[in-house]
Amino acid sequence: MKIEATHAALLDKLKIRPFSYKMYVKKVYDDGAIFEPSVLDITTDHILTGFRSTITNLAAISLGSGYITQPAVPHLLANAFKNLAAVTFDTDYTFEQAEKLKIAAQSATFAAPVGGQAAAPQNAPAAKEEKKEEEAADVDMGNLFGDDY
Repeated sequence: MKIEATHAALLDKLKIRPFSYKMYVKKVYDDGAIFEPSVLDITTDHILTGFRSTITNLAAISLGSGYITQPAVPHLLANAFKNLAAVTFDTDYTFEQAEKLKIAAQSATFAAPVGGQAAAPQNAPAAKEEKKEEEAADVDMGNLFGDDY
């Protein structure tokens, strides 16, 4: 709403002047708890960080438990691709993306490491390592579910 000159003159005669006010928060009270006013300084970055953290935890729980959720799907697809690519390294089966990985692995195998000497080719005879059979260890989980007293 626009104030015209006549309105301004009338407000001036009535001694009504424009004013503004501001509220300063000293404490925040919520469900019996008192917080500092800094809890109100929430930015978009804070919210996004919280969501990312939650999605990461949800994907980790999903992958660990075997119960598939939407955030775990990209990880499952990446692991499936890695498994398929690993099969192509030991068999004659291949596909386009695996060929690119094989080429990259071969070039990395012959690249000079930090020490300056080139690595030996993969077909070079290697020293045979003795395989030791490990005994199954009885692992005590100890009060995992709070029922050990």
